[in-house]
Amino acid sequence: DFCLKTCPPEIGCHNSCYENYSQMLFLCPCIEQESDVFILVIPNPVDKSYLQSGDGSSQISATINAPDNDYAYYAAYALVNGKLHIFGGSSDRTKIARLDDCSLNELTVRLNQERDDGHAALSIENGKKALICFGSSYDIRKTCEIFDGSTTVSSFASDSTHQYGGLGLYKNQPASVGCYDEEHQKAETLSATGWTALPNHPKRISSHSLVALENQSMLLIGGIDWGNRGVSQSGIWRLKDENWNQIGELLQADRSGSAIYIGRSIYYFGYGSKAIQRLDFNEKEELQNVAQIGNQPDYYYYPVLFQTVPNYCI
Repeated sequence: DFCLKTCPPEIGCHNSCYENYSQMLFLCPCIEQESDVFILVIPNPVDKSYLQSGDGSSQISATINAPDNDYAYYAAYALVNGKLHIFGGSSDRTKIARLDDCSLNELTVRLNQERDDGHAALSIENGKKALICFGSSYDIRKTCEIFDGSTTVSSFASDSTHQYGGLGLYKNQPASVGCYDEEHQKAETLSATGWTALPNHPKRISSHSLVALENQSMLLIGGIDWGNRGVSQSGIWRLKDENWNQIGELLQADRSGSAIYIGRSIYYFGYGSKAIQRLDFNEKEELQNVAQIGNQPDYYYYPVLFQTVPNYCI
């Protein structure tokens, strides 16, 4: 008010006063700021879906319609043309379904291979397509296919099996690390001509989350450490310039969780600990802090995550 009273009759001064007021309001500890990040979490069972705020201030039940309550169990997921799609899973090994508003609608197009569990999906080609790879049995653990929103075509098979090895982008190319059943540490990347080896991860590992950073490096978060009696590990590892380095640790070790990168934070929804942890990065994408912002309501195995808006499907 004092600022406005000292202003001459010029709009620029009034605008400056308002900007100063907005900044002071934002910094005031007595004013509660609403979160600008909201994540839809679709677990198994689907009727336990919820909306999680990025600051941990709210966790609200969401209503998602699906053909079956276990529709998302063991399913992989990725965005295609901005729409969330889920692939395979125990309820139907070849299904492809799309989230339209608050409903998971099954498409007529099917996966080429049966992928009941252990597979992964990744948005590629600037979100225009999804790569779906691996599975739980025999050679399916190596196979891949590409979905463009309407059709599926086979792609290159990996050299090693990567059941629960995940998919992430490294140097803008798909990559996978480790394997559940063979308990190895092999890493590979997919180019236009097929899969080639990357440096082995320091641990024999699986059931982790892979997250691409904008600087073309890739993070590996949590997972099962097969060299340590198969316990969950807390390490946050980065593959950069063909080298693996541990850059931090989760507050609680975990495995079989899901992760999503929004803004300069990665949100990791753990399975074993149920902890929801936020990894904060600076503008250079250097890890600054790890905080627990809440807990999942139950032990949700690889929940489907989707960034959305406040009050979505509640």
